Amino acid sequence: MEKLPMTAQGLFHLEKELKHLKTIERPSVIRAISEAREHGDLSENAEYHAAREKQGFIEGRILDLESKISRADVIDVSKLSGDTIKFGATITLVDLDLDEEFIYQIVGVDEADVKSRKISITSPLSRAIIGKKIGDVVEVVSPGGAKSYEIEKVEFI
Repeated sequence: MEKLPMTAQGLFHLEKELKHLKTIERPSVIRAISEAREHGDLSENAEYHAAREKQGFIEGRILDLESKISRADVIDVSKLSGDTIKFGATITLVDLDLDEEFIYQIVGVDEADVKSRKISITSPLSRAIIGKKIGDVVEVVSPGGAKSYEIEKVEFI
């Protein structure tokens, strides 16, 4: 099985979602199915079919989360150091076309949130800058077109 790199915070959020699904959502949908069954003919019972569909989604998500948690490779970013970009690094980049500064942290796939300045390790930008150092210039080809960035700062916080 392939390990999934993630931060401790990323693992915490997955475990929190799994607990919520198992303790709140799963019992709730089981009650909804039970109540819908009491209404009689299941073949024309929209509430029953909607609850069964929701149950399928919940059970699928539980399996997905359990798989991800069991394959988690938690990386303690606070113990990392150096000037080479790797998983967990917080990078300050300068967009050479716009002369704007951007700060991103490279995180696991399930932790990515561009609004929070967290980008997935599998994103085009991450793949372009992994292994690079301060002062390097990289060109990133993304759906929005090619962009050039200079690496200004690398931190592990």
